[in-house]
Amino acid sequence: MKTFRSLLRQRLRRDRWQLIVWVLVIGLLAAFSAASLNNTYGTAQSRIEVMHLAIANPAILVLRGLPQGTSLASVTFFEIYTFLALLAGLMSTFLAVRHTRAEEESGRAELVAATEAARITPTVATIAHGLIANVLVALAVGLGFIANGLPAYGSFVAGAAVGGAGVAFLAVGLFTSQLMSTSRGANGLAAAVVVLAYFLRGIGDSIGTVKPDGVHMVSAWPTWLSPIGWGEQMDAWGTDNWWPLLLDLAFAAAVIAVVFVLQSQRDTGASLLAERAGRADARASLNGPLGLAWRLQWGTIVGWAAGGAATGALAGALASVVSSSIANDPTLVSMRKALASIGSGGTGSLTQIFITAIFSIVGVLAAACATQVVVRLRQEEAGGTAEVLLATPVSRVRWLLEFMLVGLFAVVIVLVAAGLASAFSAVGAGDSSSMIGASFAAASAQLPVSLVYLGVLSLVFVVVPNWSIVIAWAALGLGAFIGIFGSFVGIPDWLHQLSPFTHSPVVTGTGDWSGGIWMFAIAVVATIAAAALIRRRDFAIA
Repeated sequence: MKTFRSLLRQRLRRDRWQLIVWVLVIGLLAAFSAASLNNTYGTAQSRIEVMHLAIANPAILVLRGLPQGTSLASVTFFEIYTFLALLAGLMSTFLAVRHTRAEEESGRAELVAATEAARITPTVATIAHGLIANVLVALAVGLGFIANGLPAYGSFVAGAAVGGAGVAFLAVGLFTSQLMSTSRGANGLAAAVVVLAYFLRGIGDSIGTVKPDGVHMVSAWPTWLSPIGWGEQMDAWGTDNWWPLLLDLAFAAAVIAVVFVLQSQRDTGASLLAERAGRADARASLNGPLGLAWRLQWGTIVGWAAGGAATGALAGALASVVSSSIANDPTLVSMRKALASIGSGGTGSLTQIFITAIFSIVGVLAAACATQVVVRLRQEEAGGTAEVLLATPVSRVRWLLEFMLVGLFAVVIVLVAAGLASAFSAVGAGDSSSMIGASFAAASAQLPVSLVYLGVLSLVFVVVPNWSIVIAWAALGLGAFIGIFGSFVGIPDWLHQLSPFTHSPVVTGTGDWSGGIWMFAIAVVATIAAAALIRRRDFAIA
């Protein structure tokens, strides 16, 4: 028991700042969304209209949630719950991998296992740490809603829905740590599961059944495959069902039981999916940092490109159908404005506006791919492998810039994959060939945003390396939420303007690339500054 308490305190102390950031960000997003929605949809008529808009547009249901009424509280749950659950899931998987597979990878787990703590107690301490983190998230979400006048009981049901999803994904992170041989692989697989759960829930919501009142829906079966979908069924401020929380807890308990069985059967440092044996001789392409950077990250890049292609295919397949339904229904004329706000405004056909709006999500995927390149820079530095590479005739500037060049290639690959998938699916659905140009225009508009994240976060990595990973993912998450959905929920304009996604070039109508030009300039300046400053600092090994 004493070793358990010591290990739990060590985890809480080690993660204290990261945990504070995660809890505050998730809680403040809940509070801010509730306040903004109260200002934007304060009347019953406006809330009825927004529910009709959402139910008429499958894409919005995929991105937002399940309509469950028109009260201010129910609309708030519809708007923000799935995004908060996604963040809680990522927080939990990163936490699980950081204290399990990453500890084995660094060799610290073997040292701890040599003490009376053995191998089981550290895992139990990690589980307790994750539970505490998700309880804090649940409380922060509940208090954030209560602070904006929403009923207290339903607020804590909503918080429990978010925290329950986080607990389920904590178990997923522990399981992927058993499967994969590296923390990078475990994090990547766990994050992919979280995103898959998000979209499974979205697919189930989009093909669900509308109730006779026209403002409630029943999810289809794919929603029940997702912990995020289980939280939706708690119906905060509606029926306030607590039983779906038992699904989260039962799932977590079952997966954790499997984790303990697997951990007892393998050696420390080993994994169920062993790394393949390497070649006897390295390829010529690995003779420099560029080829090495590509080799280390090509699998991750393929994963982000697949996500971009799937989103692009969804945009192309649904564009004309959704646009026709909006154009033919006089009660849905404000949907054009809503879609334009998601896609950085602009004029043009409804089909073009719809594709541009959905490609904002592709922009998030491309920016995430660029962010992961910067994260890899920090991991190489913290793991000590960068210093080994720099002991050869490779300068720090070359090492940095060639990693960033891989980031540029990665962003282009994600956007091209999305553009091709959108064009082919649109033409396959019977749209005109002009949709090919619209798809690639929408994809190209996301390039400046991705390059801003690549350049600015590289500068952050050079200036504050120990904080670079936390800042990188926080900047991406907040930027995406504020930029893409900010105007939809009525956040202040000054805050909306802080997000790079707000300034994506407008490619519909006459078009406007002024925002893109400014972002290109910022990316170039940040890259030059990063290259200049990296020559003057010591490498910080974790």
